[in-house]
Amino acid sequence: MTISYQKFGLKEVINASGRMTILGVSKVSETVLSAQRFGGEHFFEMADLSEKTGAYIANLLAVEDAQIVSSASAGIAQSVAAIIGQGSSYHAYHPYTEKVTKREIILPKGHNVDYGTPVEVMVQQGGGTVIEAGYANMCAPEHIEMMITEQTAAILYIKSHHTVQKSMLTVAQAAKVAKAHQLPLIVDAAAEEDLFAYIKDGADLVIYSGAKAIEGPSAGLVIGKKKYIQWVRLQGKGIGRAMKIGKDNILGFTQAIEDYLSNGTESGEAMKARLTPFVERINEIDGLTASIVQDGAGREIYRGSVKVNGRKNAKEVISELKEKDPAVYTREYQANNGIIEFDIRSVNEEEMKKIVTRLEEIM
Repeated sequence: MTISYQKFGLKEVINASGRMTILGVSKVSETVLSAQRFGGEHFFEMADLSEKTGAYIANLLAVEDAQIVSSASAGIAQSVAAIIGQGSSYHAYHPYTEKVTKREIILPKGHNVDYGTPVEVMVQQGGGTVIEAGYANMCAPEHIEMMITEQTAAILYIKSHHTVQKSMLTVAQAAKVAKAHQLPLIVDAAAEEDLFAYIKDGADLVIYSGAKAIEGPSAGLVIGKKKYIQWVRLQGKGIGRAMKIGKDNILGFTQAIEDYLSNGTESGEAMKARLTPFVERINEIDGLTASIVQDGAGREIYRGSVKVNGRKNAKEVISELKEKDPAVYTREYQANNGIIEFDIRSVNEEEMKKIVTRLEEIM
């Protein structure tokens, strides 16, 4: 049976917004699809598959252990539940029991962001209570330290372009505070590209999205200390049951990690080279001024930044880009400043031509 956009009455989408969950995040490679197919066509002892793939990934990443989960969000919830429950089977079956009172999760205020759902929702799902430290525009190590009480279970650090970037403590600084108070540090690095840095910085658990930088299927990865990973794995008998991941995606994601480590990702220089003719063509359109900018969080990602100066404002242009088929999705974070950003990591040359043509029509 042929699968197509037309079969379901769907629009084709040109994804110039980046690795975004609302658009299905990433395209997967043939090797990943092949691994998923193998998973779909065979049976496994699922507990064994989980442990063995975790051990295989841990060896690749030089960490004590790893656990594949259904998403980075699930990774946050299950990591929080794991740290609170500390390996207790009773807690796994009764995650919100009043017998466990050590539930406070300290989070820099500028990290309590909405990335599609608020961070605190996932902390609460894991049975934790968010305790914000510092201020929206500043959080230093001492701000974390002054919020620690006998009820503190862990420190959570969100490494993301969504969070406040200035005047924030580093992962290494947060790890130093955590170690001084014998607390685990959980780092959510969902969209980050470095699979080694945060463990080296002293994090005890690090969470990645499978489908963002790694370009795997829908999945999440939790890596870190063996004891904590075992506690995360135990959550499969508790809240993790509602977040379980299938055998096809476990094997597909494992292959994606292997491919990612072997092949890397598109370099910043390559992105700039592809962006140059794209930006030049947009600059020929009346009412638009385009340039190449680096990702605001300092990642080696470059985008086309387009200032709208014409008879239409940025929000109107964004809306019209989505209306037709194919629908063009962009990064909208600076629309209130009249700026539209185009992330071309998942956009080919032909699609970039279509974007320019659409902008010419709109303007």
